[in-house]
Amino acid sequence: MKHTKIIITTLLLLSASLIQAQTLRTGTTYETAIGVRGLGTSGLTIKHFTSSSTAIHGIIGFYPNAFSVSVLGEKYIPAFDVAGLKWYYGLGGHLATQSDWGRNEGLYRRETSAFGLGVDGIFGIEYKIDKTPIAVSLDFKPFFEIATDGNAFMALDPGLGIKVTF
Repeated sequence: MKHTKIIITTLLLLSASLIQAQTLRTGTTYETAIGVRGLGTSGLTIKHFTSSSTAIHGIIGFYPNAFSVSVLGEKYIPAFDVAGLKWYYGLGGHLATQSDWGRNEGLYRRETSAFGLGVDGIFGIEYKIDKTPIAVSLDFKPFFEIATDGNAFMALDPGLGIKVTF
């Protein structure tokens, strides 16, 4: 819960400064966006289009006892002939760290820690709201991860995102 409040406060402050610092871009396209992603991997996101149909997407994920950084290459195609609505899919990877804490003699101590390396896919839909600097998305980011403690993880990792575009 503490991380969620920090993320939301950071996003609101960043959004306010971006909106004040530039003229709002109208239309249904954008070059760069910064926002938040929730549901599965929750955290901060940044997306930058390298062409009209490809983007690099970074996600910094926060968990109660873990932290991750994901980078994805994404391809965009129009959806349903609706301006601003696009399907996207792509591939990438992530690094993660995790620490499990336990109580021993009244003190909290780190009992285990591990680093993970994973392969990620992504597919979803995004809508850039016309005449506003806002884009919303819904996606699945399935991943497979192998950790240094010998564990392996798989998940569909659904995500709901909201971003400020510029």
